[in-house]
Amino acid sequence: MKYGILGDIHGNLSALEVALSVFKDERVERIVSVGDVVGYGGAPRECIARLRELDAVVVKGNHDAACTGEIDIRYFNNYARDAVRWTQSVLSVEELAWLHALPLVTHLDHCSVAHGTYHRPGLYDYIQSTTDADPSLDEMILPVCFVGHTHVPVTLLRLKEDPLRTAYTVDPEIDLSESAKALVNVGSVGQPRDEDPRTAFAIYDSREDRVSIRRASYDIEVEARRIRSAGLPSVLAERLFLGV
Repeated sequence: MKYGILGDIHGNLSALEVALSVFKDERVERIVSVGDVVGYGGAPRECIARLRELDAVVVKGNHDAACTGEIDIRYFNNYARDAVRWTQSVLSVEELAWLHALPLVTHLDHCSVAHGTYHRPGLYDYIQSTTDADPSLDEMILPVCFVGHTHVPVTLLRLKEDPLRTAYTVDPEIDLSESAKALVNVGSVGQPRDEDPRTAFAIYDSREDRVSIRRASYDIEVEARRIRSAGLPSVLAERLFLGV
């Protein structure tokens, strides 16, 4: 099975369409989203519609949960709070119900999917070190789990030859044949934060036991204008050009 894995989309339609175009060229068989479909960006309704049209597998991110009132936005920064309130105002009751119904974790034939962590996914913790990854790796029931949340691509893994040690790699091409378990952060489609403004997503080929983290340019100015036109904070537009 060839999976197309979408990192945090955050209402960025132009970036999403570029990722989907690559998936089509690569003959991806199933599209998967690690959540945060909405938040920050100016096209939440369009992004939801595209995922639903494609029958994508989607888990719930913290911004998705914030828009449905499931988590308290007091812990969000001012820009994120403004974006949540605006997104709530433009989504329909039916779209909010769709976000609310998303699972925190899902298991497919060859991999699991969560937003921040596989371990205690409802807390929306960040995995930023091997120590952070250990509880999730300990509990994983499938050998591969895809996550996002940090907006920075990285793979944390345990090799078959040394299954008690957690290592990491930022290599965009990951051969999983020697790993016992792998936790793959695919970065962010709509708001990368690794100082590379190109959209980030992944292709996972379970037959070849390989993950490829891809980057592609998209029309950032279109999305920046969309954000400004919505009356959202201008910093949310400006950061797209910098990848931060």
